[in-house]
Amino acid sequence: MIENRMQVLLALAVVALSAGLAITKPKAQPKDIPKTADGHPAEGRIESFLGEAKLDMQQVFKGGRFPNVTVAVDGTVLAFWNGVMVRRSEDAGATWGPEILVGKGFMGGGVTVNETSGEILAFVEKNHPPAPLTVYRSKDHGKTWAAMEAKIKPDSKGNVPNMHMNEHGITLRHGKHAGRIIRPSRHYAGANARSKWPEHYTNAIFSDDGGKTWQTSEPFPAMGTGEATLAELSNGQIYYNSRRHWAQEGADPRRRWTAESSDGGATWKNLKLCQILPDGPQNTNYGCMGGLVRLPIAGKDILIYSNCDSPGGRHHITVWASFDGGRTWPLKRLVFEGRGAYSSLNAGRPNTKSEGWIYLNFEGGPKGGSTVAKFNLSWLLKGKETGNGKPPKLDSP
Repeated sequence: MIENRMQVLLALAVVALSAGLAITKPKAQPKDIPKTADGHPAEGRIESFLGEAKLDMQQVFKGGRFPNVTVAVDGTVLAFWNGVMVRRSEDAGATWGPEILVGKGFMGGGVTVNETSGEILAFVEKNHPPAPLTVYRSKDHGKTWAAMEAKIKPDSKGNVPNMHMNEHGITLRHGKHAGRIIRPSRHYAGANARSKWPEHYTNAIFSDDGGKTWQTSEPFPAMGTGEATLAELSNGQIYYNSRRHWAQEGADPRRRWTAESSDGGATWKNLKLCQILPDGPQNTNYGCMGGLVRLPIAGKDILIYSNCDSPGGRHHITVWASFDGGRTWPLKRLVFEGRGAYSSLNAGRPNTKSEGWIYLNFEGGPKGGSTVAKFNLSWLLKGKETGNGKPPKLDSP
């Protein structure tokens, strides 16, 4: 009987092939995807970011400035603000817990989740930099914080960088530097003064021992820069995108500047002016902090960027999407038309409640203060085409 059944199956297969029917193979699972300290895959599939288009906004803090947003390895969303407070959401941003003091001082940005250990590092400066720095660590997904010993080594010019006010840090997942934590940083040249702007530059600090010691990268290859962002692409290359409020004569400081690293963030090369992305309002050279995140989708390099999209004044908070690792930015969508300034972006984690959401913490919003907008990729896909490339047809890897 088994032999007869096999003969029938073989005959059906021959008929299907002779009729020109394609035999569909099951989709392969993503390979070699690292897991976080909570046992979840660091990257998943694109389907979780699709589905019904959704956008939700909530005021999370009143008054103050300076946002960061991160997602702990268990999926808890952490909105950082001011100097330095955090509120936690354990239900993907539907509700928020009480304000928790990280440490007294000035928000340094660059909050970094160590995906290997699950620890979260926050950088607090005593006052507006240049100023003494304290690194705080949480071992319980942001519930409690304690100062830790951390040494930051100077760069090749002998300058120890300052932290304020950069986008969140990341854990590298691919290549020989996998497990390294890295965050953008900057050199103030002694003061945040107009006369000093030509001497300012951005860079990055990175650690291979969980944040105890940090190396400082070579300078970003453009002077007058500050308040940067970075993201690791699926091939291990790091994409770097920086604010700029000074430029040599003939250059355009009102667009974002980019570079890349193929050595884990030690050096930066291929400096380019990204003509499609605004550096804040376009009636001033001063620029504005923007947000950046690569969606945790295996094998795809979908980047989301945020900033003001206004001819003058800080308003029209908007997000842009790139589907090729920052080479083109074919889509954008307005999040909030009214006043808005600094912004920070992050994304939910696979196999947690936050999966499939993109989180934007920005200054301003319907009630002012800190507003967290959460949306999915389907919502952004309904945005406006920029003419800078074409949006691809999205499917599973």
